[in-house]
Amino acid sequence: MSDVDFRQDPYLASGPQTTNLADILERVLDKGIVIAGDIKIDLLDIELLTIRLRLFVASVDTARKAGIDWWENDPALSSRASHNALQEENQELRERLKALEAETSDK
Repeated sequence: MSDVDFRQDPYLASGPQTTNLADILERVLDKGIVIAGDIKIDLLDIELLTIRLRLFVASVDTARKAGIDWWENDPALSSRASHNALQEENQELRERLKALEAETSDK
């Protein structure tokens, strides 16, 4: 009978492996997960309400790789987006002011 060290041989079966919550969360954020569901309310075969839920849980980098970046352009969530919105509004107001000044100087 040979002496086998179970701790050093990776091909031998070991006990159940434990995964903690941090490892699971890291995997989910790294790969992303989609949770989808539909809620439908009918009354006498007449559709009254349909709610379609789609939830994508991922890290910001994973979401960007998937082509999702809506938070970058939402003024409520991004200071850069609100700054861009203010610049656009400012430019629009300047153009309107020039148009009004041109109208009044012609009269």
